[in-house]
Amino acid sequence: MENKLILITNPGSSSRKYALYKGQELICSLHFEFEGKQIICTLKKSDGSKKVLKQEFKELTSTVANLNRILTEEGYLGGMAKLDAILARVACPGEYFTHDHVVDEEYIKMLEKGRKRAPLHVPVVAGEIEHFVKSFKDTPVVAISDSSFHADRPDLMKYYAFDTELADKADVKRFGYHGLSVGSIVNYMKSQDILPEKLIVCHLGSGSSVTAVFDGKSLDTSMGYTPLEGVMMATRCGNIDPSAALRLKHYLKFEADESIEKYLNKETGLLGVSGQSDDMREILRLRDEGDKRGTFAHAMFVYKVQSLIGQMAASLGGVDAIVFTATIGERSDEIRRTVTQKLSYLGLAIDEQKNVADMEKRHTNIAADGSKPVWVIRTDEFEEMIRRAGAILDENHDGVVDEEELKDAVLNKK
Repeated sequence: MENKLILITNPGSSSRKYALYKGQELICSLHFEFEGKQIICTLKKSDGSKKVLKQEFKELTSTVANLNRILTEEGYLGGMAKLDAILARVACPGEYFTHDHVVDEEYIKMLEKGRKRAPLHVPVVAGEIEHFVKSFKDTPVVAISDSSFHADRPDLMKYYAFDTELADKADVKRFGYHGLSVGSIVNYMKSQDILPEKLIVCHLGSGSSVTAVFDGKSLDTSMGYTPLEGVMMATRCGNIDPSAALRLKHYLKFEADESIEKYLNKETGLLGVSGQSDDMREILRLRDEGDKRGTFAHAMFVYKVQSLIGQMAASLGGVDAIVFTATIGERSDEIRRTVTQKLSYLGLAIDEQKNVADMEKRHTNIAADGSKPVWVIRTDEFEEMIRRAGAILDENHDGVVDEEELKDAVLNKK
């Protein structure tokens, strides 16, 4: 694995991000986005230096077709340097998508079905995968499931409260997401010998979730059939009564189901409540300036996270430690402070000085004296994707990934 060149894709709705690894070592990353009407590519090297590359193509869907050229021109590919595998993070509802797969004709067909199930979450990554299959015909593309870490939860935590036979036939369950992030945290804590029996992981970013981890395995998590369920997020409302959603659909005069789904995913959460921003930094600024809606958005976000922490503590029957991770969890000392204010009943409290100090290490315990550990840990989803794929790539020196061996590696080497 140490000499294999691995390209990871993480497409967004308005940008494309890629990272090139040699084994576990990051070589470079590329970020494509619009600057006015022109697409630019920011190339970041392993030494931290950056280089802006202006591109002639006009659509983000053209990035994959130009990646080989760009990486070759920059000296990362060419000659003996060829990609051994391409990894794509996939968040898609369905039992099939709770496991990693080598992308083949069957996977493309299943992904097409996934588009219809989750038209907001799947199309971008589905299109990206299809472009990679066409542009890199000799390189295996491996779809890494964002739900796999949650796949072995007890049925009690996976089913909704309706006929379980119907749930199986319709393939409607609480699949859970952010599995790569939580898996990254768990494996890192294992490596540092700091993983407790009962752990709550708060992944707080533009998308947010809270997960209960028992003995290193997912027990319960806040996201459900899609990433909409659970915590209030940047532009997602989180938990909502379906009848309330239907009422909104009629009130807003939406004709298509996709319209209300888009509204709940793109126009609610911090953005909808504040009426101004989906960025927590801006929300905190609005609160500090006395803006009522900004203040309410902050208070609601904190309350929702606290509520889900309580639920996860109940699922675990207690808690030994808590982790804050992802963009907000790692960077916002104010969110960590306000969220933990009401967690003393769980034996959790933070040290104010530790909470605001620079955190140079990947993990820092900001707990007050006498408190259970309150960790701030930097997640690394790319590292987790490589770890998952590496179990099988190491055994296939020709770079060919076998489907059954991959499934076995994912199921048995978590």
